[in-house]
Amino acid sequence: MMYDTIPTARPATPLLDSIDQPSQLKVLNTAQLLQLADELRLYLLYAAGQSGGHFGANLGVVELTIALHHALDTPKDRLVWDVGHQAYAHKVLTGRREALPTIRSKDGLAAFPTREESAFDTFGVGHSSTSISAALGMALALRYQKDDRRVACVVGDGAMTAGMAFEAMNDAVQHKADVLVVLNDNDMSISGSVGGFAKHLGALWKKGQSVYLSDNGEVSIQPHPKWAFNPRVNSNDSAENLFHAIGFEYFGPIDGHNLEELTRILALLKDRKGPRLLHVYTTKGKGFIPAEADPIGYHAISKLSSNIINTVKKPDESPPLKPQKYADVFGQFLCDQAALDDRLLAITPAMCEGSGMVQFASQYPERFFDVAIAEQHAITLAAGMACEGLKPVVAIYSTFLQRGYDQLIHDVALQNLDVTFGIDRAGLVGEDGPTHAGAYDYAYMRTIPHLILMAPKDENECRQMLHTAYQYPGPAAVRYPRGTGPGSHIATEFTTLEIGKAEILAQHHVDASQQIALLAFGSMVTPALKAAEQLASPQLGVTVVNMRFVKPLDQQLLVRLSSQVSAFVTIEEHAIMGGAGSAVNESLHEQRILKPVLNLGLPDSFLHQATHPQMLAECGLNADGITRDVQQFMKSLADIA
Repeated sequence: MMYDTIPTARPATPLLDSIDQPSQLKVLNTAQLLQLADELRLYLLYAAGQSGGHFGANLGVVELTIALHHALDTPKDRLVWDVGHQAYAHKVLTGRREALPTIRSKDGLAAFPTREESAFDTFGVGHSSTSISAALGMALALRYQKDDRRVACVVGDGAMTAGMAFEAMNDAVQHKADVLVVLNDNDMSISGSVGGFAKHLGALWKKGQSVYLSDNGEVSIQPHPKWAFNPRVNSNDSAENLFHAIGFEYFGPIDGHNLEELTRILALLKDRKGPRLLHVYTTKGKGFIPAEADPIGYHAISKLSSNIINTVKKPDESPPLKPQKYADVFGQFLCDQAALDDRLLAITPAMCEGSGMVQFASQYPERFFDVAIAEQHAITLAAGMACEGLKPVVAIYSTFLQRGYDQLIHDVALQNLDVTFGIDRAGLVGEDGPTHAGAYDYAYMRTIPHLILMAPKDENECRQMLHTAYQYPGPAAVRYPRGTGPGSHIATEFTTLEIGKAEILAQHHVDASQQIALLAFGSMVTPALKAAEQLASPQLGVTVVNMRFVKPLDQQLLVRLSSQVSAFVTIEEHAIMGGAGSAVNESLHEQRILKPVLNLGLPDSFLHQATHPQMLAECGLNADGITRDVQQFMKSLADIA
């Protein structure tokens, strides 16, 4: 069935409600499986409205998920999902149906498959292109243990653009591993799929032929009778494709919403030996009319309640200043800087919309490069551009930059190339959970020679830091959080900041007998200012510093403050170990300055999903938490004295 609205009340799903384990699917006939698919799709619509989160991809794999669990004996058989944003239907069918509306919320289901949540989640994921490697590792381990369990994985066409997927396929053929790869081809990752591989998949589809597996195991090439275009029956062997050339046994492409055919062919493929690939074609957002029409816009949605905005205002009332998303600040910077300098080129690894680059891509298409999900390539591509005198800007999420760390060191920094990095989603990311948190970039970037690293306190400073990074003749990075800033006025003109200079923002009770300095980095400046107001008293003076630079630090300011304060407090939305606070500790030690230092930041653990404010409160990184921890710190110092 097709739907055009998201139900706000729990829909009636009698057949789905009777399924608590995938083994129950095996007794259902085709008509019942079709009914189950319809009920599951309707329930996913309802649950997404309650929780928000990934949307279109989950609607597109309803039939495929049912067919996989119908064919395999999970969790004994291993089923691995790539990325995992398409695994909501999988969670419903594996005993987590009623908990699905809690997904992405504190103490609720995780946004992605995670081993600690369910035995059916065989591999924890969050980044793309890992499933074939993980499934291959499982298959080889089972072979070594003489265990006959089956192994299958689901990988999207966008995820297949990463080199890791091809490395795994090459290795699977070398070992003649018994692994089934299901390629879910929907022309999309988050954005539309790009590049030669996407064109190759399209060519396979448009041939109008399918590599068919009969019930008795015979392989043949047949025209697909339901395809709307004219099949090229006289074309050469349809199996002559990339997968077949590598050494995989290839089947498809087939309609990924034809549940009867899916269950038939998966039942046959599950026990074939060697590396096999089933190519299925699905529609992202299948069954929900708005999502089918706009698969990019409906990749993820907010909770229904979050979409309801009160627009009523009193007469003559001015609208409040609306904070801007940092991604939009970055996008506007790109456009404005590009207008001033035709050397600017912009690169994204498949995150055009998320990184705020839609306007730039439209305005400067010849200067925009979407390299698909290939973070390592994106960085070395930028290095090559910089070698020819251009000034590339790489937009990349903090958690994805981790994948390109070697390229950042060897291909950019070692050669001291002029590449600018806009690092989005830095710090905690709320409901997306630990796989997407940008908790480690200070630590892994500040150790790299030649590179400078900045963190803005607000939207305007983000714009000016991006300009400063762009003007710097070497590798430079600006690290900014997900979502909106505190709501600062953004200056149109560009200002180049002095490299390595912090700024004192507030000083309370400078005549007090005891003084502390709050050294705040990036997003922690705003709560630090609020905490300072709560901490300051005639007995305790508080200085708040916007550190601006993680590398290089403002050592002159630290030396000057050390003669004025009795203790330092560093505050960062980053892991304490190795982070900006550690940099301050090292700097003070280098200067032979002996002062008590309290380092506040993220603990040495992976934090489960919750709202961003909830996570900050849990870590003590809101104003109240900072105030509490500083008070305890100062009390401990007084007790020692």
